[in-house]
Amino acid sequence: MSQSTTVTADHLRRLAFLYVRQSSLQQVQDHQESTARQYALKRRALALGWAAERVVVIDDDLGLSGASAAERTGFQRIVADVGLGRVGMVMGLEVSRLARNSSDWHRLLEICALSETLILDEDGLYDPAHFNDRLLLGLKGTVSEAELHVLRARLIGGQLNKARRGELWMRAPLGMVYDAGGKLMLDPDEQVQGAVRLVFDTFDRTGSAGAVVRYFQQQQIAWPRRVHKGPRPGALVFGELEHDRVLSILHNPRYAGAYVYGRTRQRKLRLAGQVGYRRLPRAEWKVFLPDAHPGYITWEQFEANQEALHASAQSIGADRRRSAPREGVALLQGLVICGRCGRRMTVRYIVSHGHPEPLYRCQRRGIQRAEPVCQSLPGAAIDRAVSELVLETVTPASIDVAVEVFEELRSRAAEVDRAKRAQIARLREDAELAQQQFLLVRPENRLVADNLERHWNEALQRLAAAEEAYAGADKTRTPPVTPEMKERVAALVADLPRVWNDPRTPARDRKRMLRLLIEDVTLLRDDVVGVSIRWRGGATRRIECPLPLTAPDLRRTPAAVVEQVRALATEQTDAQIADTLNRQRLRTGTGLPFSRRRVRMLREAYDINSYAEHLIAAHWLTVPQMAELLDVHPATAKRFAHQGVLRAVRADDKGTILFEPPTGPLPVAQPGKRLRDRRQHPKLVSQVQEGA
Repeated sequence: MSQSTTVTADHLRRLAFLYVRQSSLQQVQDHQESTARQYALKRRALALGWAAERVVVIDDDLGLSGASAAERTGFQRIVADVGLGRVGMVMGLEVSRLARNSSDWHRLLEICALSETLILDEDGLYDPAHFNDRLLLGLKGTVSEAELHVLRARLIGGQLNKARRGELWMRAPLGMVYDAGGKLMLDPDEQVQGAVRLVFDTFDRTGSAGAVVRYFQQQQIAWPRRVHKGPRPGALVFGELEHDRVLSILHNPRYAGAYVYGRTRQRKLRLAGQVGYRRLPRAEWKVFLPDAHPGYITWEQFEANQEALHASAQSIGADRRRSAPREGVALLQGLVICGRCGRRMTVRYIVSHGHPEPLYRCQRRGIQRAEPVCQSLPGAAIDRAVSELVLETVTPASIDVAVEVFEELRSRAAEVDRAKRAQIARLREDAELAQQQFLLVRPENRLVADNLERHWNEALQRLAAAEEAYAGADKTRTPPVTPEMKERVAALVADLPRVWNDPRTPARDRKRMLRLLIEDVTLLRDDVVGVSIRWRGGATRRIECPLPLTAPDLRRTPAAVVEQVRALATEQTDAQIADTLNRQRLRTGTGLPFSRRRVRMLREAYDINSYAEHLIAAHWLTVPQMAELLDVHPATAKRFAHQGVLRAVRADDKGTILFEPPTGPLPVAQPGKRLRDRRQHPKLVSQVQEGA
């Protein structure tokens, strides 16, 4: 006991807490002597002057680890009561009983110092308010935490050392069992093997874990499951295949024949009493032993499956990820990248004239940071432009270029094949030499004969392994392109536009065909929409699409029609212009036929002069002006126009007459003369013209 620490009457008026804890239920059951020693500390409190009824034993945390206070309700009760000043002394067999975490331990020391609460362990009594006692208690807490770290490091080190040899036992995944020698092998049950193989085959065909589940449901295939606990461990039961089960199988490298350890890392931060785990990349796995046991797929197939799952995952969060082809009409779904920020654009749909149309939006930054949407582009025109480019690119000429490249790759593969065959020939020569050396040795030289026989067997094994690997590679070797194959490919290319444009072709199949050719598409909105296409293999192509029309532009009369009205207005009235446009089957911006009123409104909107205004600008005369010029009555001027004496036209749809300025002698009115005599005057026109 520290000489500076004494038990005062104030301490005795408060409670004395005895904290009892064991790290696990197994320790509680097997290490009962330690528990008895902790309960015996109650006698120390009685000896210091506390009454028996004021000594409180807290054993709520038996069987719980002291590494954290998150789940230890007893320790939390001690901290709360100490902070309220109800506790005069806290007892524990040693510091490790109270806490093995420095933050929890020092927090308790700080609160005890503020409330003048003593701490007692098997070695003595301490007052945290005194510096020397608090220093000693802090060192004890640090040593206690270090002790836990050392114990854990020893256990994990032994576990890791065993895992590096591939001998650390782990539960066999479904479809695999351990034989009598402890080696992992395929499950001898053919039904279990067939179900697991069907999962990989279906995923290879569809590229979607959800499609695998739907296929099992449609075909009514039962999924096997091994019982690991209960009265019948190892029994086989059947049920429905679930999506998370498919993902666990596809992500498990043991199905590819690899022994792995340390694929996840435990997070240090505990939330709501749960420990988080983070999946590590392939380079950070602690143990990776390929071809450690038989598998259902090759390692290359496993990596291809991981790439497919990563591309179709909806919750990974990578902005440049590709999603799986879906049922929507957006052709570039999952392939579009924003040309401004480089993030993956999403797809939304709007309904136009009763049909869904895609809308490509870059809104991730807007969601995360409450910023405006980066880009938003209607996708119908972009999809059409990309479709036309694909159909234009995939031509027989491009197929010929692809065949030439393919033949070049085959020639390179042939060189590799020759090198492999030469290596096999060398191994065969080594095996024959080892055989000859074994046959030449005298039988009585047993030690030499045994050594030569071992070398011969090793040479035969190396030769057999090389031949087996070469035979397996030979099965996957691509055959040469024959003229018949080229004709079939050309026929498929010729049929591609028909299949592509067939309305019966599902949108998902059209997207799958597109992904065989295109890696991604980058969109950038400027004066035009720039569409940059990156093909498979690295080649790029850029095309441009006009900007989408705004809402007013969608209802605005086309510019070509406006220009035609501008030209017709110099020689036709509004009604005549409407007649001409309707005969050409032209429509307004809202899709309506033209009328006199609509032509007039169009002229006024674009500041186009009418036919009458054009004639007036050319100095044509009205009826009053012509009557004044001839010094006749207006009716006489009109009669001159009808009789052809003067050239005149109807300048509008109301019958307004305009006269061409006369260039010759002016006609003179002859009152009282008979009409047949007046008609002897030379005619200029037969009647008033209805328009040029």
